[in-house]
Amino acid sequence: MSRPATHILVIEDSPSLAQTYAGILEGAGHSVVVVENGAEADSAIASMPKPFDAILLDLQLPDYDGLDWLEQRPQLAQESAVVVVTADGSINRAISAMRLGAYDFLVKPIAPPRLLTTARNALERQKLYEKAEVISRIVGRESFQGFIGKSTPMQAVYSAIENVATSKATVFITGESGTGKEVAAEAIHQTGPRARKRFVAINCGAIPENLLESELFGHVKGSFTGAIADRKGAAREADGGTLFLDEICEMDLSLQVKLLRFLQSGMVQPVGSSRPEPVNVRVICATNRDPSREVAEGRFREDLFYRLAVIPLELPPLRDRPGDVSLIAQSFLERFGEEEAKHFEPLSAQVSAALEQRQWPGNVRELQNLIRRAVVMSAGPVIGLDDLPLERTHPAPARAADPAPAAFMADPAATASPDFAQSGPTTLADIERLAVEAAIHRAGGSIPKAAGELGVSASTIYRMKSRWQSA
Repeated sequence: MSRPATHILVIEDSPSLAQTYAGILEGAGHSVVVVENGAEADSAIASMPKPFDAILLDLQLPDYDGLDWLEQRPQLAQESAVVVVTADGSINRAISAMRLGAYDFLVKPIAPPRLLTTARNALERQKLYEKAEVISRIVGRESFQGFIGKSTPMQAVYSAIENVATSKATVFITGESGTGKEVAAEAIHQTGPRARKRFVAINCGAIPENLLESELFGHVKGSFTGAIADRKGAAREADGGTLFLDEICEMDLSLQVKLLRFLQSGMVQPVGSSRPEPVNVRVICATNRDPSREVAEGRFREDLFYRLAVIPLELPPLRDRPGDVSLIAQSFLERFGEEEAKHFEPLSAQVSAALEQRQWPGNVRELQNLIRRAVVMSAGPVIGLDDLPLERTHPAPARAADPAPAAFMADPAATASPDFAQSGPTTLADIERLAVEAAIHRAGGSIPKAAGELGVSASTIYRMKSRWQSA
């Protein structure tokens, strides 16, 4: 199998010299493009699908000083191996060129063996540089588009995001609560060609069922009680950009049908309107549930699942990211310390080790909460183990089974919120509310976490709370 040709750009205003250089290099198997000045060089570079492997640059051009041309294009010396050619033999100019990133210099007249040796060495060096860049990008990144972490699982996530960013296909992000699903969605948006347009996020579990269709597709004035003005809706607001649907498995089955129709047709029909409108959006969705199980149990449409899950992306939990906990904790410490106008020294090895041992059921969100609390409560400048709650810096013990509903009735004060501890339940509705409020209380106010404990969807709890508030 023949090796792919290397592409070399020769910038030389003397036609005879340019043809001589080209003949020598082409005789060695290189593909050569010859231009006479800086402007033609710019056009040649812009027309290439990828950078030239090497550039032979004469420092005396009719429209530019070669050093000035190189200085005004600092990326060239990173993308291509630049060899400068000078007629006066000035060492100072050659050194200046190499300070600007040039690999080497040649003095006219150039002997063919010298030209070939310099070109070969420059090309080999450029290949090594490109390989090092690829390796660094794959295994060396400690952060990426809002993520922090250098573990192998996160390197795989970074690469996956870069791979899918330029596609138009829908992406289905899965992972535990707190793993950064919205961060991943924004990273896909920012890395792709839609970055200049809007990124619109909708939490399907936080919006009451009867309002979600309007939030998503919009409505016209007077289409239902409370529709006092036209509403554009998230899909039309994201036109040209990205629509992110978080907690997609919380969406009601009837609305799933309309979402599927939208994905298939690319047309949006606002509530109360008879005229569908075209929109151009990329859809990314996420859930902390097992979507396959939701489909199997009839809570999520199978056809919609396969339409959405063209490209699956699973985010690893924090406990499966060795070494990342201390990196993330240090980043939070610096950020929150600045917000609180406090100075903190870097986390000690002892504290970092204790944080790494934690199971982190709440993932990055739990770690963020812990570090913020430590920053607020500590005078600094050192965060020690005493500043971190003991139960949060050691592996979580095995969790006992959740109490049965009868436990709420037997001892409501033990688990209920303060209001219900003083007034016991009198009806079945009271018992239901007591169980939900107690679960929310145990979950620290997190409705999705309380919903997971009770085995219901978060949207169910939001609807209950809305009903209680209007009662």
